[in-house]
Amino acid sequence: MALAQMLFNRKLRKSEQLHFAQQMLALLQAGLPLLNAIQLLIQSAPSSWQIWLEDIRKQLQKGHSFSFCLSAQDGKFSPEFSNLIRVSERTGDLSLALKTISQQLEAQIELRRKVQQSLTYPAITLATSFLLVLVMMIWVVPVFKEVFGHFKADLPTPTKILISISTNIHNYYLEIVLSTIVMAIGFACTWLKSSVLQKYCDGLLLRIPFFGNLFRLATLSHWCRTLGHLLETGLPLPDALRVTAQSSNHWVSHDFSAEIFKHLTRGWPLGEALKRADPKSRILDVETLLLLHIGAESGALAEMLNKRATTLGSQLSSQLNALSQNLEPALILFVGAIIGSLVIILYLPIFNLGQIV
Repeated sequence: MALAQMLFNRKLRKSEQLHFAQQMLALLQAGLPLLNAIQLLIQSAPSSWQIWLEDIRKQLQKGHSFSFCLSAQDGKFSPEFSNLIRVSERTGDLSLALKTISQQLEAQIELRRKVQQSLTYPAITLATSFLLVLVMMIWVVPVFKEVFGHFKADLPTPTKILISISTNIHNYYLEIVLSTIVMAIGFACTWLKSSVLQKYCDGLLLRIPFFGNLFRLATLSHWCRTLGHLLETGLPLPDALRVTAQSSNHWVSHDFSAEIFKHLTRGWPLGEALKRADPKSRILDVETLLLLHIGAESGALAEMLNKRATTLGSQLSSQLNALSQNLEPALILFVGAIIGSLVIILYLPIFNLGQIV
């Protein structure tokens, strides 16, 4: 029972939400009523889905709306998912909402895959080099220390510093590891509970040289795509901004949507609201600002947002590819410089001894 409860409370990954949306779309397009589609889905769904799918079926039989059933599943579905379904219930086109959700989730999953693919090699390289340096500090340097103990000549300063660092790591490595784990857990717990720390970290990410622009492109692309899809379903701009803010996983994007909503309710046009919401251009670039202003004036804001999201996604992909290609030789040089420096420092006393002899 405890295991079933744990599986019921687990949030669905984006890929699982996409699978659910695609299956529901296929069943509804085949002409099945919503309740029958859920009943058929229960028969073929994974065992971990059975409990919450059965709960949705019971809620539908009681007369509740589909969006209410999804919202009642303890956060299994993103607010954007539930809100798009809620909008479709007003227009009577549930298939369009599911198609929009599928397209958006596919774009988000593809973007995450590209980011992970581009950063996997650098992460593995850096982790490997760190472990290699740690092994040298704990096991290799002490061997040289014993050899140097037989030298009557004074050791060079870099070698003394390296031996001192190695000795401290060797003597206190358990304390260092435990302290690092405690600090990491403490930071994670504080980050989960403190919105102030989350906002600071999200803002800090956008200010990192070069990488900050990648985060900005990813955030702005997601914001444009979300708002564009919401507007396409017929949701008014203020309501679409509110849903976009709720579904954002980035505090800067959330506050950006909230600020635009505030300025719109005060009577400012969208172009001016965008400028006032992001005066320091932390998210918006000049081109995006001008295009959205033109889209709002021409009545094609949703189309302009979706086109801009596609363009920003292409820019992000090209920059990620360039990053991956440029980082490989840079990391090789970086790791080689570190290992080479350690080897040279360890052999300095031997070189000096040779000169003395």
